[in-house]
Amino acid sequence: MNGAAAIMTTDAKPAPAELETALKGFRVGVTSHRRAEDLIEALERRGAEVLHAPVLTIAPVGQDLGVLEDTRRTIDARPDICIVTTAYGMRRWLEVADAAGLGEDLQEVLSASALYVRGPKARGAVRAAGLADVGISHDETTATLVDLVLRDAGGRLDGKRVVIQLHGYTDGAQLDRLRAAGAELITVTPYRWVRPEGEDRLETLIAAVCAGELDVVTFTSAPAVDALFSAAHELGLHAQLVAAFRQRVATAAVGPVTAAPLEAAGLRPWVPERFRMGALIKLVTDNLSRRQVRRLETPAGPIELRGRTMTLAGEELCLAPAAMLLFRALFDAGGAVVPREALARLLSQSGSSHALDMAVNRLRNALPSPDLVQTVVKRGYRLRVERI
Repeated sequence: MNGAAAIMTTDAKPAPAELETALKGFRVGVTSHRRAEDLIEALERRGAEVLHAPVLTIAPVGQDLGVLEDTRRTIDARPDICIVTTAYGMRRWLEVADAAGLGEDLQEVLSASALYVRGPKARGAVRAAGLADVGISHDETTATLVDLVLRDAGGRLDGKRVVIQLHGYTDGAQLDRLRAAGAELITVTPYRWVRPEGEDRLETLIAAVCAGELDVVTFTSAPAVDALFSAAHELGLHAQLVAAFRQRVATAAVGPVTAAPLEAAGLRPWVPERFRMGALIKLVTDNLSRRQVRRLETPAGPIELRGRTMTLAGEELCLAPAAMLLFRALFDAGGAVVPREALARLLSQSGSSHALDMAVNRLRNALPSPDLVQTVVKRGYRLRVERI
């Protein structure tokens, strides 16, 4: 399910009624804290069931007095170059400086430096502050931005004072590149990531992924990915989590920076062409509603699987968890025989043959047409399908 990084389509916008059911039957995990309400509302408006487990939150300004120290160092150093990585970080930096009576001095120092920005949103924050940038990274990554700075400087920064606004997730390799080029580096961290209250929700999310109970998990920051993996390690579930992401549960990242730690784990997240929340929502909707809806024709009518929901001839199948587990396994086989041993292991680690027989009987009794589930003597069971 977790296919190659996808791109957005340019199809016509769906009708409102179609939009409201586009994600019906699908269950989406949301890990973000900031702007989570917007993402959750958009997904639920499309019919999705959302499991929200904020992995990280931003520490209040009062908890990070280091910002003021960094600001004073910046003012004293009068940097030649300033690298701005996020709009939120730029705005918060200026707000903290203003509150401490350092706003005008910081503004003066930054206006005299060469400002480089990581993407349109960072550029917007810089210009809203009455400043002007001299360069922007084309793919909104810090690595490309450092490439640009080094290119403009002829490859060396000897004797240059460079200040870089970090964004909660420090890309140490890029800082090393600036230092290696001879820069006198000053880092400013206007916000930092901390674990939110209610970590039981995070454990619930990890358990849901491991059990294959989600269709996709969305990420809007690289630190959230790292924190999720770290929590899974602490619970002894990291291997199961990564395996579930590879085999059953898709991952979706708002941009390449967020996708990087997922890719480092061997995953292939969905990444939109435009690194924006709206583009992420559209990509998730498109991929789930158009790529993950599966159908089989049977003598009793068409069966459609949409995430957690299965319908037969247009009527939703309300099956008990064990019965649904068996039915999904038979559906996934597409009419091929599923061995008894494989089905028994789905129900329990012991692989009880008697438990399987009882579960199959309950499944048949719950179906409108019990003969949809056929016994293949000495082998297993199969779903009766009509070959097209």
